[in-house]
Amino acid sequence: MEIVRDFPYPIREIENLFIPMRDGQQLAAKVWLPDTPDATPFPAIMEYIPYRKRDVTRGRDASNHPYLAGHGYVCVRVDMRGSGDSDGVLIDEYTQQEQQDAVDAIAWLAEQPWCDGNVGMMGISWGGFNSLQVAAKQPPALKAIISLCSSDDLYADNMHYMGGCLLGDNLSEATVMFAFNALPPDPEIVGDRWRTMWFDRMEHSGLWLDQWLRHQRRDAYWSTSSVGEHYEAIQCPVYAVGGWADGFTNTVLRLMEHLEVPRKGLIGPWGHKYPHQGIPGPAIGFLQEALRWWDYWLKGKQNGIMEEPMLRVWQQDSVPPDNSYAERPGRWLSEAQWPSPNLHMQRYYLQPNRLTTEPMPAHLVPSTLGLQSPVSVGMSAGKWCSYAATPDLPGDQREEDGGSLVFSSEPLEEALDMFGVATLSLTVSCDQPQAMLAARLSDVAPDGKATRVTYGLLNLTHRESDEHPSELVPGREYRVQLAMNGIAQRFPKGHQLRLSISTTYWPLAWLSPAPAQVDITLKECQLHLPVRTVSHAETPFAFAAPEAAPPLATTTLDPSQHNWLLHRDLATKRSTLEVINDQGRFRIDDTGTEIHRSAREYYSTVTDDFTSAQGETLTESHFKRGDWDTEVYTRTVLTCTDTHFLVHAQLDAYENAYRVFSKNWSSKIPRDHL
Repeated sequence: MEIVRDFPYPIREIENLFIPMRDGQQLAAKVWLPDTPDATPFPAIMEYIPYRKRDVTRGRDASNHPYLAGHGYVCVRVDMRGSGDSDGVLIDEYTQQEQQDAVDAIAWLAEQPWCDGNVGMMGISWGGFNSLQVAAKQPPALKAIISLCSSDDLYADNMHYMGGCLLGDNLSEATVMFAFNALPPDPEIVGDRWRTMWFDRMEHSGLWLDQWLRHQRRDAYWSTSSVGEHYEAIQCPVYAVGGWADGFTNTVLRLMEHLEVPRKGLIGPWGHKYPHQGIPGPAIGFLQEALRWWDYWLKGKQNGIMEEPMLRVWQQDSVPPDNSYAERPGRWLSEAQWPSPNLHMQRYYLQPNRLTTEPMPAHLVPSTLGLQSPVSVGMSAGKWCSYAATPDLPGDQREEDGGSLVFSSEPLEEALDMFGVATLSLTVSCDQPQAMLAARLSDVAPDGKATRVTYGLLNLTHRESDEHPSELVPGREYRVQLAMNGIAQRFPKGHQLRLSISTTYWPLAWLSPAPAQVDITLKECQLHLPVRTVSHAETPFAFAAPEAAPPLATTTLDPSQHNWLLHRDLATKRSTLEVINDQGRFRIDDTGTEIHRSAREYYSTVTDDFTSAQGETLTESHFKRGDWDTEVYTRTVLTCTDTHFLVHAQLDAYENAYRVFSKNWSSKIPRDHL
């Protein structure tokens, strides 16, 4: 990455200012603005997230915001209510209070003497979500947004549920926020009230995992802030960005299809990262691209960005399976509209062990194939959402295939270009009232190695509706549809397509209440694959190389550690996946704050006992500067019976090595068709 130090405008920083809300509360913000002799006003760009501007995101902020400020924008990084140095308590994600606060903040920014009245919003993950949600509120000063790694559907395409199945990332994300919500504000910003604010947060923020588990079907809790319920409410231009290794990529395609405002989409090979820091690479000059967007919509510069194709995506080439990649080879594809006229659906038929483009005569097709997978299928699935804390990508699928029904094509006679959402139509019956299916599409090389390309999940009780699930009648046949995640992939000549179907995918998805056998009626089953063909030569395209402002000066005190470890105890029959995410210990040089944050996750089962499934997470957070010395520890355990989820959690906080706060939670939550 090229570090840029000379910008068109010198930059002035305001370490903290407080933005007043209509109820008297204040949000803490850091500001970077062009420093001009005549105090010229400029458009403002707001990033609005709960991840602590003063320390945790300070490094990322230092790379992004000064870059845009140096090109003539006021960049404002706001701590949401109840986070960082802002007032209040954060009690859940994507609340109406959160969105109303953002509307108030935008109105306040537009009235400041250093702002010309035009405001944009930009953010990744939570900041991408609320950029969409706030745009739907239509604040007058908000002229455009850039939303990265976000979702328009909080129930069906988020880190909580997928296809009606409970995701392991539901526990993981709840753990992240459990730890964040227990952190103290910085005394240098909020003064002597920091301790009162800290205790208030620990006491009242709540255990979000409990709340998320009480909404196991689509209901108003999820729908209220899902912009996919009302696309027409978004009236400002939208730039939607995602990565194939991320968990939120489908949203980019849906926004391009359903929004009616000027819009652009961009999907690279990346995980949950800004594209100029994207892993797997290639990273791109995203800040330059963002600058072009803001120049057009906030300054009225006719730079041609809206004359370019609506959608650009990275088509990935075939690679051997691995749990991490530095780069994904491929090429940029461009589409003027979405859905694209360059796509057609190729139909494949399921036959014993085979995928074919022609159906077999009905009298030659076996009536059914039965499937009951072991709990081990899914241990090579990787993480639902890769944070580039590798190795968190799916590995070789051959071991997974041993517990699955497998359907492989003949070696391809020509390369096949897939782009879009593959769907699977099945006729199934089951011997239990509840069951799930996981479907994987893999690229199989001539040496037999299988690289997962995409996958999808379906809780069979959600076969007709996420709002109104219903149990299966054992033995009755049902027609079901399963959609996989969107992808752009080239399958080379000589490789095979492989469809693999299993009834487990642990721990990416929680296990069904009991082992279930699903019988698939082959003669009525089809895979629909979106194939891309163009009738003309395409012009090669490349983004500029990554640029950023100078990095934050830090001193490493202890190194970071990231790893995934699989433990199999043959004596006790327990298998455990251990996920290590230790971010090390470092000091921020300009503030003197020392930070250590670490998380460990454990997902275990015993043999084929489906009620033995357990997820346990542990976090440590240590913030220190001078005589300010705070530590927070959390532990969360999620287990189940065949009828209930059981949640146990504990929070312990220390000041100067003395425990000053301790709280425990315990709840029993009925399983709702899950």
